[in-house]
Amino acid sequence: MAIKQNSVVTMHYELKDASGEVLDSSKGQEPLVYLHGASNIIIGLEEQLEGKVVGDNINAVVQPEKGYGVPVEALVQKVPTEAFGDEIDQIEVGMRFQAETEQGPVPVVVTAIEDGIVTVDGNHPLAGKELHFTCSIAEIREASGEEIEHGHVHGPGGHQH
Repeated sequence: MAIKQNSVVTMHYELKDASGEVLDSSKGQEPLVYLHGASNIIIGLEEQLEGKVVGDNINAVVQPEKGYGVPVEALVQKVPTEAFGDEIDQIEVGMRFQAETEQGPVPVVVTAIEDGIVTVDGNHPLAGKELHFTCSIAEIREASGEEIEHGHVHGPGGHQH
């Protein structure tokens, strides 16, 4: 069986950035199990997995536009330290938290603190990065009707209700 829309795919993977640094891996862990075509993984990888079969090993390079997107300047904000009140002493570069916005909570990372200004970035940490995947397809099966309806895998390796 080949990977296609509504296939449940089980695979091992390793993700590196363009410099070869390992960013994520299933090595030594359970494999990734996902519902193909349900936006459970980034589109650039999903497109390159289409048609693969059990036993296939692939090397996929995903450009930012089909990965986590290109950085959006509007998601970088400069906030006066006074906005953090007494908690400003706890704020440091690299810290992650949820910022409350008109669109609801947005995860941000503190990228700079200087001259009374805290810079926070709401872009995904991998936005703008070329992603290099090595994948090994372990299993493929048809998704159940309930999995298709819910948009994710159920059972071992998937979501439990």
